[in-house]
Amino acid sequence: MKRSFQAGLLVLCGLGLLHISVVTDLCLRYVKESMRPLLIASGVVLVLLGIAGAVLDRRGRRDPEEHEHGHEHEHGHEHPNGHAHEDEHAHDHSAMPRVAWLLLLPALSLLFYAPPALGAYTAARQPAKPVARQGAFDPLPATSPLPMTLSDFTSRVRQDRSRAIKGRTVTMTGIVTPHGKDGWDLTRIIINCCAADAQSVKVRIYGGPVLAADTWVSVTGSWHPAGTLGTGSAQVALDARTVTKVPRPVNGYQDALPLPTTRPGGS
Repeated sequence: MKRSFQAGLLVLCGLGLLHISVVTDLCLRYVKESMRPLLIASGVVLVLLGIAGAVLDRRGRRDPEEHEHGHEHEHGHEHPNGHAHEDEHAHDHSAMPRVAWLLLLPALSLLFYAPPALGAYTAARQPAKPVARQGAFDPLPATSPLPMTLSDFTSRVRQDRSRAIKGRTVTMTGIVTPHGKDGWDLTRIIINCCAADAQSVKVRIYGGPVLAADTWVSVTGSWHPAGTLGTGSAQVALDARTVTKVPRPVNGYQDALPLPTTRPGGS
């Protein structure tokens, strides 16, 4: 791979990063919002490096020609049989391994076909994220339905000995993850930095309409009585009363409370 191609590849990679982080919001499929400035900076640096490399390569090709022309004019002859000239260019150290061409694939993908966001496919193939042990619980607000995160609901079901969750109507938001014939899972995928460290929190849902995988929904219902509430034997599950389709929230990679401004998109 010649230096000019290397420079072009750097520019292409940079443009791909800028496309998903500035022109569109596609970067939020793979990283948290706080990482966007770093992606923009990386894209700018790659573009500038590619342009600088192209300029230096162009200048580097022109300088030897000018030097050789001046040398021939000064001495009035060329290299004997042209061998010296050939030897100077016989070893090209600007080449890169052919495997470097593989960088072209992700660069083109970012520009023309960005991979989809993490969703049901990922969640269905990994165990639920362990919820941290909690010693004490604050009283639950009297609000009904009570907005909850999936992690908080899990902790209340399996650790709260006061069983405050019993009989309470709660509402949670997440994506639909199919689970065979035995209900389906309401899921939140959580990332600390990027898609590579993704984990998921799940609540089994019984009843209500079953929408397509990866659909964002708000589910309202009460704890599904299975096992002993407040112990590890309790099933983290909900008997759904309503399942409402909602837009993907801006905090989609957090286990967050349902947004109050969420607008239903159907049932």
